[in-house]
Amino acid sequence: MRNLPSGGGDYPARMDGLRFAFGTLTVFPARITRWDRDAARAGMLCAPLAGLAVGLCAAVLGGAFLALGSGPLLAAVVTTAVPAALTRGLHLDGLADTADGLGSAKPAEDALRIMKQSDVGPFGVIVLLLVLLAQVAALFALYEEGWAHGAVAAVLAATVARLALTHASRHGVPAARPEGLGAIVAATVPVRAATLATGGVLVLLAATGLLFSPYDAVHNVLAAGAALGAAALLLRRCVRRFGGVTGDVFGAVEETAATVGLVALALG
Repeated sequence: MRNLPSGGGDYPARMDGLRFAFGTLTVFPARITRWDRDAARAGMLCAPLAGLAVGLCAAVLGGAFLALGSGPLLAAVVTTAVPAALTRGLHLDGLADTADGLGSAKPAEDALRIMKQSDVGPFGVIVLLLVLLAQVAALFALYEEGWAHGAVAAVLAATVARLALTHASRHGVPAARPEGLGAIVAATVPVRAATLATGGVLVLLAATGLLFSPYDAVHNVLAAGAALGAAALLLRRCVRRFGGVTGDVFGAVEETAATVGLVALALG
């Protein structure tokens, strides 16, 4: 298996990474040309770009509903629904399965078996309900301040949520199973590369906030930090509980980061 060069001059490798990111994390028509750990590393580094695309779609549709006179509540519901639709609900499904696994209080092997079952248990239902309500409530509060605040929040949440997946794929985070998405992406991203990706996203968020005020720039960065911190805590808990990450854990990490990011912006 060849290694990707450390420089940025390998155009085919970058395209493989983009296809991997969009093909696994969205429903956008991206044909995955390589399914190996090199492509997975590049793909997880490109994950924030997939999140940016999802967030922009959510912001545009939410703004369209506001322009048509829907009011901030319906716009918030639509904005929340777009990421779910553009991911086929996989991240929400992963969140529910992870909640069932964590709530089962069973050994790791049994908990992983529960997570693979097709049904959703009581823990999963409760967590899904609360997370979706929190996302809608936060976006409603932000849309009441104006479309721009809601739009920025939608983009920030989606982008930072996928950045959390970059960190969940970094070196030192093992896979809980020998198969599946978790196994192919686990421990593929160097810590330095994840740090550089984080710096790029934070600079973008700060620059976006400056379009409103210096306070908004700081607020965006703090919200992103809160989102990444919450995702890191959940990731640590899952690694200790299950022995590593799975595709479901990735979904839970993503939704946790998105929700905390939105709530942090609304609290400001």
